[in-house]
Amino acid sequence: MATPSTTDQIAERVERLLLRHAELQRTNALLAEQVATLTQERDSLKSRLSAARARVDALLERLPVAAPATKETP
Repeated sequence: MATPSTTDQIAERVERLLLRHAELQRTNALLAEQVATLTQERDSLKSRLSAARARVDALLERLPVAAPATKETP
């Protein structure tokens, strides 16, 4: 069997590179989708945290102010 010509070897490598490029594009698209999803989730969690903090602050404002402790002398 004859060895493949230089042109055939280059064509084979180009084909492999094109396949790899397509795989990387698909992977990149999936990762970009994950980033978008996680960013949306993070923003939602930050909003929920902010709302919870506001509710806690409102509850703290409603608590009565404690009277200072005094020592009783016998």
